[in-house]
Amino acid sequence: MVYFEQLKESQDAWEVCAEALAKGIYSDDHVKFFCFQVLEHQIKYRHGGLSPAQQQLIRETLMKWLQGQLMNSQPEKPFIRNKAAQVFALTFVMEYLTHWPKFFHDLLSLVGLNPHGVDVYLRTLMAIDAEVVDRDILHSPEEVRRNTLIKDGMREQVIPSLVESWYQILGAYQQSHPEITCQCLEVVGAYVSWIDLNLIANDRYVSLSVVSLSVVSLSVVNKTKLVESLCQVLQSAGFFNVDQEEDVDFLAKFSRLVNGMGQSLVLSWTKLAKGGAVKEAAEALRALETKVPLLLQLLVHDDDDISANIVGFCYDYLNVLKQFPLLTDQQKTHVEDIMLAVMKKLTYDEEYNFDNEGEDEAMFVEYRKQLKMLLDRLAQVSPDLLLEAVGRVFNNTIQRWQTASFMEVEVAIRLLYMLGEALPASHGAHFSGDTAKTSALQDMMRTLVSSGLSGYQHTSVSLEFFETVVRYDKFFLVEPQHIPIVLMSFLDHRGLRHSSPKVRSRVAYLFSRFVKTLHKHMNSFIEDILSRIQDLLELAPPENGFPALLTSDDQLFIFETAGVLIVHGESPAERKQALMRSLLTPLTDAFRLLLAKLASEREEERQAALADCLSHAVGFASRTSKAFSNKQTVKQCGCTEVYRDCLQTFLPALSCPVQRGSLRSAVRSFLHRMIICLEEEVLPFVPAASEHMLKDCEARDLQEFIPLISQITAKFKVTRDLQEFIPLISQITVSPFLQQVFMPLVLAIFEVLCRPAEDNDQAAALEKQMLRRSYFTFIQTITSSGMNEVLANQGVENVERVLFTIIQGAVDFPDPIAQKTCFIILSKLVELWGGKDGMAGFPDFIYKHIVPACFLAPLKPSFDLTDAQTVLTLSECALTLKMIHLRRGPEFIQYLQQEYLPSLQVSPEITQAFFQRAKL
Repeated sequence: MVYFEQLKESQDAWEVCAEALAKGIYSDDHVKFFCFQVLEHQIKYRHGGLSPAQQQLIRETLMKWLQGQLMNSQPEKPFIRNKAAQVFALTFVMEYLTHWPKFFHDLLSLVGLNPHGVDVYLRTLMAIDAEVVDRDILHSPEEVRRNTLIKDGMREQVIPSLVESWYQILGAYQQSHPEITCQCLEVVGAYVSWIDLNLIANDRYVSLSVVSLSVVSLSVVNKTKLVESLCQVLQSAGFFNVDQEEDVDFLAKFSRLVNGMGQSLVLSWTKLAKGGAVKEAAEALRALETKVPLLLQLLVHDDDDISANIVGFCYDYLNVLKQFPLLTDQQKTHVEDIMLAVMKKLTYDEEYNFDNEGEDEAMFVEYRKQLKMLLDRLAQVSPDLLLEAVGRVFNNTIQRWQTASFMEVEVAIRLLYMLGEALPASHGAHFSGDTAKTSALQDMMRTLVSSGLSGYQHTSVSLEFFETVVRYDKFFLVEPQHIPIVLMSFLDHRGLRHSSPKVRSRVAYLFSRFVKTLHKHMNSFIEDILSRIQDLLELAPPENGFPALLTSDDQLFIFETAGVLIVHGESPAERKQALMRSLLTPLTDAFRLLLAKLASEREEERQAALADCLSHAVGFASRTSKAFSNKQTVKQCGCTEVYRDCLQTFLPALSCPVQRGSLRSAVRSFLHRMIICLEEEVLPFVPAASEHMLKDCEARDLQEFIPLISQITAKFKVTRDLQEFIPLISQITVSPFLQQVFMPLVLAIFEVLCRPAEDNDQAAALEKQMLRRSYFTFIQTITSSGMNEVLANQGVENVERVLFTIIQGAVDFPDPIAQKTCFIILSKLVELWGGKDGMAGFPDFIYKHIVPACFLAPLKPSFDLTDAQTVLTLSECALTLKMIHLRRGPEFIQYLQQEYLPSLQVSPEITQAFFQRAKL
């Protein structure tokens, strides 16, 4: 150390150090650092005594060292770069006004956008700021005068170039070098206090800063300081006066920047608070809350894009407040102001086109969803404040709804509606529990339904009224006296007969929900309601020519509603049957007439229209059956005969020679419903229905038909388990029906699978693959439902044919899902038939076909054990072998050891290892 100090004091030793730095002679970091120290000492204390040539040598040394950095693959250690920057800064201070006025020009010309060079350039700028600007450093009067001259000279000559360089650096490195972006933003934050603000506070820089803030990774404390510096710039430039800014495009970018700054501060506070840095966290919170007034100005701005840009900051700020057990008075004020802003911005503007909603309207709907998120968060921060604020707005508006604009009325109801999710309740029980909450909501609902507001002549208000009534349908359980008033609003020109198709359509669905919840309170109105909606239940024939009030999709809800009213009413079964028959008979009568017309119709477009109408009739009848339940079955309601009549009416459509696809689909769906509702009463219809549906069918038809048979199998498998206990049930077993339909279905599947197709027809190949899977799933359902006699009684030839398809599916088709199903079937068949009392000849089938399948399938090149489904297939394959061992015992082991494995040329050693691993 003494030697190094002597070098510092030496008159010419610094030149040796300068040469070492310029030529990169030394690789030791400490030696390089010392060389810079010697150079620093010379500039700081002896610069005035140096000759012009020596001063020039210092300048050349620094530039040569910097040039070397540009060519190095790795940068110097940070402590060396910092020391170099200090030496650059000292040289600048000493020579900028005299010998080196092109300091920055030379620096920028050399480094360009080289990341190593840019790093030193930015460190130098920070070091210059420390030397020239930093107010925490004491300077002599002479140094203060010198620094003032330097800043004035820089403002006149180089600051625009520096600002442009920062812009280029931020643009170039914000993605690839976040550490350089951080450095650059720190430089901007340091220099903004004394340069021309308009160079930074402009549209160009604001746009870039938005992106930069989102990608940089400063320490939380430094990021807070950086944000505060940017805010100081923007505020000094007058940007915080949002109301005076007329450039909407610029404000949109500015709002994104403020959003980024706010979210950065929230992130800083979160990390500091979690880390226990109390003082720093408090400072970050103070910085955050000083931005809330600006947030509010932007949130309530007339332009929704500007407002939407700030929602993220607002949401995160509310999330911060949610974590405090008590709010300060200032925070409560902020919460109330945000509430008022959200309520204001939820309001439609007069230009909103409700009849022809386009892109602008869609954007506002999305914006409303963002505001709803804020409202939900406000409810978590202060539910009492929100309830009070909404109540105040709601009551003030509803009291004068006759004279208020539709925007005011709609948003008042909308706020009440949104409270339903903002203040969550279990299963919609908003009117039990917390007295203050239930009382306030109950008062608002009572006001809503008794105010006459349902007659307001605007689509948006009508929709919001019915949406809110159904959202709070539990209110009517507490105050059922309001049900008749609301029912009438559903049924007349305010609801189902509204002039707007959009309102009618939505009300049809909402009415269904309303009745489902409150049907117990509607017994005295049931027949009146059915009478009032009778014309809405009519099947609109295609030749009518008059537009119906409701679409067929809307009518589905009305039929379901009618079904609920009939089924859940307190009338005796005879009356329920009569009401259900009066509901469905018009459909079946119309169905017969239309089916006869379809059979004779030759025009294809007319055929399609008739088929659609027929499908709707079946769908409507099917929808009424959704009203039944385990507590209110078809049989208990006396409606079995009604639905049997429907089946008898609809089934002939299966044999219609035209429009088979849509008709079969409709009838098949109805059969699915009847299997659930009619239970054993549906079984006599299955064979005839199956026969028709299996004629001239395609792969897709079969794929859709197989689930129907599987449903029947699963539905009635319990009857076999109970036969010995309940003799009556043996008469309704499904097995005879399945035996009757089994081979026709299987043969139809085989026929479709054997049809030739083009090699490159991917769609046809996929359809066949899906049909094959459906077929195997069907066989699995039969075997696993305890109905193996369905397969066993098909005759030896047919049984063998089916069994061989299962073996083929297990081995030959590279479809692990189908293979897995096949091994499950084989394992089950071995369990059922593989014992001594099993099917005659099946043990031979086990040894000749099932055992080889278990070994051959995994040996196939397509058997990919990296595929999860294939691994499951292998597992099922192993379980099949275990089942064979369980059912055949030592005989199976002997067969493998003495016959099968030797036939594959498997050595005795490998055979022994196999038995050990398989634990057989």
